[in-house]
Amino acid sequence: MKRRPVQSADDGNPSGWPGSAAVSAFLQRQLAGKRLAPRSVLTYGRSLKGFALWMQANGGWTGDWSRLTARDLRDFVIERQNTHSRRSVHNQLSAVRAFLSDLRERGGIATTPAAGLVLPKLPKSLPKFLTEGQADTLLDADATEATGETPERRARDQAILEILYGAGLRVSELCGLTGGDLDLGTGLVRVLGKGSKERVVPVGDTAVAAVKVYLGLRGPPARGAPLLLAARGGPLHPRAVQLMLKQKLALAGLPADLTPHKLRHACATHLLANGADLRLVQEQLGHASLSTTQIYTHLSVARLREVHRKAHPRS
Repeated sequence: MKRRPVQSADDGNPSGWPGSAAVSAFLQRQLAGKRLAPRSVLTYGRSLKGFALWMQANGGWTGDWSRLTARDLRDFVIERQNTHSRRSVHNQLSAVRAFLSDLRERGGIATTPAAGLVLPKLPKSLPKFLTEGQADTLLDADATEATGETPERRARDQAILEILYGAGLRVSELCGLTGGDLDLGTGLVRVLGKGSKERVVPVGDTAVAAVKVYLGLRGPPARGAPLLLAARGGPLHPRAVQLMLKQKLALAGLPADLTPHKLRHACATHLLANGADLRLVQEQLGHASLSTTQIYTHLSVARLREVHRKAHPRS
């Protein structure tokens, strides 16, 4: 029978479609157990809903997960690769595989048809990052002429950039910092990362100094209050950090496509380039797997290759 494509659902609300009850229970468990962040739970819900609707459109599947076969999954992969990127297909299948594995562990199905499923290989791409010179240019840029910026606002923005680069934090981790998370005496910050995993990492003397300047103008925060405040006094939002960085990049004459996450990439790359141990960088970034951190060694090797090409007499 010819397979008919179905577009992925535009929301992750697991209700009113075949198999939704089991998916809803799965997502609630992931959220309650803090195995997945809320945004990841939403993404999983969208992926599973899209897969269920595809199954319904291709043979009248009624939502019985025990009737799912390995061929169904293979056909789904083949068709999706014609209309979606490899990364999108990979992410969708990862959600399906995680759900079916959970269902098998709970006795909902005897075996999982995804056991032997091979996910599409993802193209290897190196993350973009700032060079050490660009990082210095950004962090040393004079913001005194920026429109509407008070000394407190400038100090806060400087603290944001120094923490992102100095500690390699995700922007969501930065926005979640509270007054008791950063020890200004030791220069250590307690971070709540993905999956609610906590780590303690150094931020660097320059970042500590920037935070001290900011707090000297703003006043010390209460222990549970946000460390960095939005313009109107509430918690800082990642979007505000992104917009602020755009302004700073323009002021420094740097590429506009650099993002807060690229400051995290820069932190890891520059640590490794200057002799840091790979496992220590893994701990700094909060990576669950060392293989995730190893991509930054490729960046260092790529830089070494370029230097060798330009400087070696036999290149």
